[in-house]
Amino acid sequence: MTIVLALVTAAMLIGGGIFTLLAAIGIVRLPDVYTRMHAASKAGTVGSGLMLIAAGVHSLDLATMTRAIAGFVFFILTAPVAAHLVAKAAHQAGYRLSRHAVLDEMAGRKAK
Repeated sequence: MTIVLALVTAAMLIGGGIFTLLAAIGIVRLPDVYTRMHAASKAGTVGSGLMLIAAGVHSLDLATMTRAIAGFVFFILTAPVAAHLVAKAAHQAGYRLSRHAVLDEMAGRKAK
């Protein structure tokens, strides 16, 4: 049973590391603030969540697992809202979309 938990923990850590690495590559390589923010919020949330759950599984403690799940739920609930607000603030501040973007749905809207 211990080896199974170790393998599950290792798989979750590797998966979390891969998602976090993809988020970092997206932040560096994507063309504008909006796509970078998307990479950071989505892949970063999944990566950090997998690592939190892996820590909870590795601890074999109900209190630690509960905290890990609560942290993951907190990430899932707050990351999309934060990303949306950052994108809205960036648009209002005048950051342009990349030249590859096909539609700017907020082009004619005023700031509220």
